Amino acid sequence: MDTYIYVTDAPKDRNVRRTESIKLYGPEAFEGMRRAGALTAVCLDEVADLVRVGTPLSDINSFVIDFAKQHHARPATLGYEGYEYACCTSVNHVVCHGFPNAKKLRDGDIVNVDVALEVDGWYGDSSRMYSVGRPKRAAERLINIAHEAMMRGIEAVRPGARLGDIGFAIQHYATSERCSVVRDFCGHGIGQVFHDAPNILNFGRPNTGTELREGMIFTIEPMINIGNPEVKLLEDNWTAVTRDRSLSAQFEHSIGVTADGFEIFTLSPKCLHAPGVDLLISASE
Repeated sequence: MDTYIYVTDAPKDRNVRRTESIKLYGPEAFEGMRRAGALTAVCLDEVADLVRVGTPLSDINSFVIDFAKQHHARPATLGYEGYEYACCTSVNHVVCHGFPNAKKLRDGDIVNVDVALEVDGWYGDSSRMYSVGRPKRAAERLINIAHEAMMRGIEAVRPGARLGDIGFAIQHYATSERCSVVRDFCGHGIGQVFHDAPNILNFGRPNTGTELREGMIFTIEPMINIGNPEVKLLEDNWTAVTRDRSLSAQFEHSIGVTADGFEIFTLSPKCLHAPGVDLLISASE
């Protein structure tokens, strides 16, 4: 049986930790999430200028650190469970949690940049795909499918729906396009805690799982592979890659459940959903 708790809109208590209870937030919390999500989205917009042939991934990490300082925010991943970077940069067959190290971007690469910023105690978490130079058509197609899969999942969100509806919408679309869904990682509750309950799986059956209620806040972040769904973890214990070395793509938004649907907190102000790729954007975005 799922347990829901209502959270007051008081200033953040620094001792807040993840519990297995699902938090339901009010209007002031949604306003906090709008600020955090908007800043995260602006950061990802500006990252687009760095994603070009020859850029070291470390330059993106340095930019995120400087951007956060300038805007009185904090990169949530920096120091999180020992992670040493302010963002994740996952290139080509890297599924997630790639290190923004000295590796340089090359013509034809595709890269996911994942940024989470804490602003006044609220967490905005989002990731986007970027293309470098002239990506192959298969890579562009995969990016489109990953974005649309995320949007299909988001569009399933409304009070009374269930988490299985989100996962089914993502899985059904991706597999219909002859791609696979990574099952080893998932979305998560967010708000005053970086990773909170519930887990948001990217696969599932309709009308199963936790019931969605107004005030829930979480991320939806499907990882879609052009090949098989299996992944493996590298020796650094962070970087996940496709076992068959096929391309992988991911998008992520932070969203809240409203009285009649959903609100996306991390929309790009410049509509830079995937710089370098012409996306087929869902009507709701």
